[in-house]
Amino acid sequence: MSDYPNFQLGKPRFSQDTFFGRFRHFLDVIDPSTLFVSEKQLQECIQLLDRFKQGTLPPGVTDAQLWKAQKIKQAIVHPDTGEKVFMPFRMSGFIPFGTPVVVGLLLPNQTLASTIFWQWLNQSHNACVNYCNRNASQPAPFSKFFQGYLGAVSSAVSIAVGLNLLIRRASGFSPTTRLLVQRFIPFPAVASANVCNVVLMRHSELSEGISVLDDSGNTVGTSKIAARHALMETALTRVVLPMPILVLPPLIMTFLEKLPLLQRQRRLILPVHSLVCLAAFGLALPLAISIFPQMSEISVNQLEPEIAMATDCKIVTYNKGL
Repeated sequence: MSDYPNFQLGKPRFSQDTFFGRFRHFLDVIDPSTLFVSEKQLQECIQLLDRFKQGTLPPGVTDAQLWKAQKIKQAIVHPDTGEKVFMPFRMSGFIPFGTPVVVGLLLPNQTLASTIFWQWLNQSHNACVNYCNRNASQPAPFSKFFQGYLGAVSSAVSIAVGLNLLIRRASGFSPTTRLLVQRFIPFPAVASANVCNVVLMRHSELSEGISVLDDSGNTVGTSKIAARHALMETALTRVVLPMPILVLPPLIMTFLEKLPLLQRQRRLILPVHSLVCLAAFGLALPLAISIFPQMSEISVNQLEPEIAMATDCKIVTYNKGL
């Protein structure tokens, strides 16, 4: 069987009915090679897809070329707004731009100031990624984004600082145990703040609703219930996402730091730590966002009555965002 099935415009190359299919799809979505695509290449891809849509493809164009063109367009251009997503906030830029922040979050012997700085930087990056990859089928003012940003950053910093102070004041820990526990503090802080971040950054979807589509991709209506499902699904991925990133590296580094090489060459600890974080991030991101398909399905019976009346479809889809 060919690696490239017959091209379908707007459809994923891999089946979205299975976790493995979604995992392969999102490996394409987060592929950092798309960060290096030039404006000229992007426009060529968009033109190729337009010509496919119009039925005017030149002879010799292969399915592989069409799938690659669609991958590049989807990695760079927002599906709802049609605008280019700023490079650091694309899903393909999440790992390269986010790894230095993860390394900072997991540095041992954090001070109060460094804890606040890294949590602020992490949630600022997350807020921009959430905003740039949201469902944008309904307009939302920038002021709501800014309010959400302040709430997300405040919650992250408060939780992280509170947990750090709690550990420092706990009298039952030996110095070694306290250091180990402090290394795991970023996880509950980041996981809970990530949920706040998604909800606060995208809360306008709950009040405005998001578009739901029929089998042909036409908008049937705007649903607040679908918006609630989209936010719940995205929030769950943001709890799963930091698990491997913030739990595995401390465990692995606790073991690696006892090796003779790192005992002798202490300056190697930070580069090794960075590589471990990069590997954990590269594994965690596609696993987390593969839990749900980006274009999720929902029965019209679960939605508002006016949507059920507006279509004969039993199942409609919505873009949950990333």
